[in-house]
Amino acid sequence: MDLTNAVAVVTGANRGLGRHLAEQLLARGAKVYAAARRPETVDLPGAIPLRLDITDAESVREAARTASDATLLVNNAGISTETPLVSGDWESVRLEMETHYFGTLRVTRAFAPVVEANGGGAILNVLSVLSWLHPAGLGAYSAGKAAAWSLTDSVREELAPRGIQVTALHVGYMDTDMAAHVDPAQKSDPATVAAQALDGMEKGAPEVLADELSRQVKQGLGVLTG
Repeated sequence: MDLTNAVAVVTGANRGLGRHLAEQLLARGAKVYAAARRPETVDLPGAIPLRLDITDAESVREAARTASDATLLVNNAGISTETPLVSGDWESVRLEMETHYFGTLRVTRAFAPVVEANGGGAILNVLSVLSWLHPAGLGAYSAGKAAAWSLTDSVREELAPRGIQVTALHVGYMDTDMAAHVDPAQKSDPATVAAQALDGMEKGAPEVLADELSRQVKQGLGVLTG
């Protein structure tokens, strides 16, 4: 997909990877709706702030009505409650799944008809190496991302006949607020990750593995299942 003159909706665009994705899309010539639960927190010059809470159905429907010229959707918004599945808080487990799986699906269902009506385009789903690697302490997050990976593969096949390509981005820790507690040596530069993701989309790649950890773990899946 040529990102020049694309019309992009980026969820969670007020900080972290989402802000980098929105900023780089603008630099490549796209029109960008920078979506956030609190649009007043969007401070990116050139972007159009858009109110969007992916866990709220009416908020999603209203955002799709506002950004009716969209040709590209970036499902980036997410959370991490660091909740284990058995001993962790039940509502936190539900929130992780509501955000990463149902939230991503809700936004995709709302914007797919919009993108199709505008001649087709693309969707980028920001996933994680934890789609495949499931540490106990991050059980809720890993389960949500694993479900989102499954969603992405199914939606890719479903939307291809409608002229919409779907790309999955997998990455480990990045230097963002969500990973503030992690050793800097283990974190990737989110600007570099954003560039890899957008390059992959432009090439029509179904999947972008943005760091060595993601590449190693994905390769190991073939060993386990082959």
